[in-house]
Amino acid sequence: MATRKDAKEELTTTQREQQQAVNKALDETKDVINVSTRESAREIPQYTQRLGDIQEQTIKTTREIADNCIESQKEIISIYQSVWTPFVENANSRFVDYLWVSPKGLAETYGTVVSSFADNVITATRLANNAVAANMELFSTALQQTKDNSKEFSRLGVNAAKVFHEASNDVVTIGFSAAKTVPSSRPTR
Repeated sequence: MATRKDAKEELTTTQREQQQAVNKALDETKDVINVSTRESAREIPQYTQRLGDIQEQTIKTTREIADNCIESQKEIISIYQSVWTPFVENANSRFVDYLWVSPKGLAETYGTVVSSFADNVITATRLANNAVAANMELFSTALQQTKDNSKEFSRLGVNAAKVFHEASNDVVTIGFSAAKTVPSSRPTR
């Protein structure tokens, strides 16, 4: 028959085996997380490159849109200039004192409008890029705060477990002490 000492040693062995199994499972989980984070870190240059490519493509597309718009407007102005010129000259000769309109002035004004439009699109692109960068910084800050908070929650959990362990040990110690001092009410044989 097993003695009390044997039972206690068996319990200690079982606890040790359980602790080793738990530690092994947690270590394996930690290893899997480390592998995943290393793989993700290797992909960062690809994401950075993609973001840069998108920004470059946006700027290039904006420039091409502006260039296409200007070229088409040049053609349109050239086509209609043959109609405008006689009309404007006729109007200018009749209303010289009241109004002066020239095709050159119209073209310059139109060029200014198109240039302003292109500048506005480029500025909007720059603002969008700044907003993306600001949100990335905000996300980075939130991620750091989440990491700090998780460390604090882990520390709280460990402290609570230690307090529970100490209280359990106190209860067990007091319980055994009380059991030893209370005389048995059963008759001994």
